[in-house]
Amino acid sequence: MPNKDPKKPQPQSHDVKPVHAKGGGDQSSSDGKKPSTRVQWWISEAVSLLIVLAAVTVVRSSLADHYYVPSGSMQYTLMNGDRVVVNKMAYGFRIPLTKIDIVGSSTPTRGEIAVFDSPEPPHVRLIKRIVAIGGDHVLVKNGQLSINGQALGDRRVEHFGERDALLNLTKGGGPDYEIDVPPGMVLAMGDNRGDSNDGRMFGLIDERELFGRAVAIYYRRNDCEAWYDVGCMIGGFTWQPF
Repeated sequence: MPNKDPKKPQPQSHDVKPVHAKGGGDQSSSDGKKPSTRVQWWISEAVSLLIVLAAVTVVRSSLADHYYVPSGSMQYTLMNGDRVVVNKMAYGFRIPLTKIDIVGSSTPTRGEIAVFDSPEPPHVRLIKRIVAIGGDHVLVKNGQLSINGQALGDRRVEHFGERDALLNLTKGGGPDYEIDVPPGMVLAMGDNRGDSNDGRMFGLIDERELFGRAVAIYYRRNDCEAWYDVGCMIGGFTWQPF
């Protein structure tokens, strides 16, 4: 056997390294993004989504929202199934999800249609007309309203300044009612006086409990013959300010 040249270096197994073992940072994911870049991308997307959700929360809780009318208690001004736009800033700009004012609150006026939670369990959200404010003496007899001794209309319509309430008395006028409204409180009633669970039953509402003022009807349900009648459904979109 020939002698090996002692001066000639012999190859060592650990001197040979596969290419894929060099610098783990050179590896790529199947979508072409490095792991660190991919993590940054996901973080960026998550932050963007949180910003959008926060903006939607601010808008819906403090600026504007929409409301679905679930019953006929406000006929004939609002009909069952109507959808209305609600101005959440009408009674003050508040910190989202709180009743803390950022900008000073505004006092409701008679005739406005407001959204609030019923003081009775299960505290469902209601939409009613503000018929009296602090300092008013109210008398309701046979469904017809008098404020400070003055009747506001007849059995068809009541006048609150420039606002008109189209009454529905086909089921009677509901319970008679008389009260002096203290400051900071309002009396809310439905225009369908004989079929409305309102302030005559659950009492007065604190002004701070009003979430917003209804601005206009933007959709009124049509009697479509079929659910897939798109033209009929689209025809329900409208704009009827109060």
